[in-house]
Amino acid sequence: MRGLKLGVVAVLAAMGATASAAEITVSAAASLTNAFKEIGAAYEKEHAGDKVQFNFAASDPLVQQIAKGAPVDVFASADQDAMDKADSLKLLAAGSRKNFASNSLVLITPVAATLPIKGIADLQQAAVTRVTMGNPASVPVGRYTKHALEQAKLWAAVEPKAIYGTSVRQSLDYVARGEVDAGFVYATDAAVMKDKVKVIATVPTETPVSYPIAVIAAGPQAAAGRQFADYVLSSTGQAILAKYGFGRP
Repeated sequence: MRGLKLGVVAVLAAMGATASAAEITVSAAASLTNAFKEIGAAYEKEHAGDKVQFNFAASDPLVQQIAKGAPVDVFASADQDAMDKADSLKLLAAGSRKNFASNSLVLITPVAATLPIKGIADLQQAAVTRVTMGNPASVPVGRYTKHALEQAKLWAAVEPKAIYGTSVRQSLDYVARGEVDAGFVYATDAAVMKDKVKVIATVPTETPVSYPIAVIAAGPQAAAGRQFADYVLSSTGQAILAKYGFGRP
């Protein structure tokens, strides 16, 4: 009889654990792919039963998906503009928006490139015909790039050569495959393919490259979403981000 009672208790405990488990959906900027996958795995180890599902893409399209009703619990953007858009659409849970990381904009070329490119001014050369960057209309890295080139009075010269990527990772792939002469990505992206691309210069940006994270008000797992967002900001989450080259917020 005692064994039966213990068995029932064990079954009920297991049922309780299953009931409390959550599947958290996180929409995050493409540049966070590697770091967030590791953070998600670490989170799952510390929260038995919970699963973290990721949707990686450019920040603006992610906002559009959430606005159209995609069941997302947490949104992590590569710039403040995209998060501002989400905020203006009343998508964010009150008080949940926080900055969690920083990055830098870099100019890269294929490892085997032979063109004499030593800085952004060299992109004006006639021999340079294809320069990839995120689309400024929808991709944060593209906005940072356009502003940086405008500040340097180079936008008019470089824009006709622009090959727009739908995300920073697409631009990174273009450079890695040698399909363009140069490109603009984040320092953390360049580090992912350091065997295929080389960093030519760090490009100053008028606005710091900062990443905000927020819980989505209509998310199906709001409580668990807050736990995950807090985990990203925890010492463990920050250590993983640092491992992939992200700076402090």
